Amino acid sequence: MNFKTDIFMKFDKDWALLTAGTLDDHNAMTISWGGMGTLWHKPVVTVYVKPIRHTYNYMEKNDYFTVSFYPERRRKALMLMGSKSGRDCDKDKEAGLTAETAGKSVTYKEAEITILCRKIYFNDLDTDNMPADVVRANYTAEVPHRMYIGEVIGIIEK
Repeated sequence: MNFKTDIFMKFDKDWALLTAGTLDDHNAMTISWGGMGTLWHKPVVTVYVKPIRHTYNYMEKNDYFTVSFYPERRRKALMLMGSKSGRDCDKDKEAGLTAETAGKSVTYKEAEITILCRKIYFNDLDTDNMPADVVRANYTAEVPHRMYIGEVIGIIEK
């Protein structure tokens, strides 16, 4: 595997879709928090999901997930995938995205890059271990995110 990118731009500025489930039963959400690196001598991706998100249930039930990146012309689709819930509508259809199998998970045909991940760790973030300004800005109304770490098992580039 050889993958070169500006990881800070990929998540924070370009955004991504986090997807878990099967082709018949999946959910995706837009993410702008995440990281790539090495843990336990393995290439990994770290993502964060709040328990109130519909995708949380899919992350809990599935051992595999994908993180996919898109061209700028898909920004409107990513905005929709991050602002609507799969509980209430068919987000794929509304966003004009076409789901397809990727390894043991799901991605979208429109993705430029899809990172296939096997979940190897998760843990809930603890506000007692965060700076007060971070807690005030992010966690006064809702519980903190759950962190998921996935071993990168493949990368699809189109």
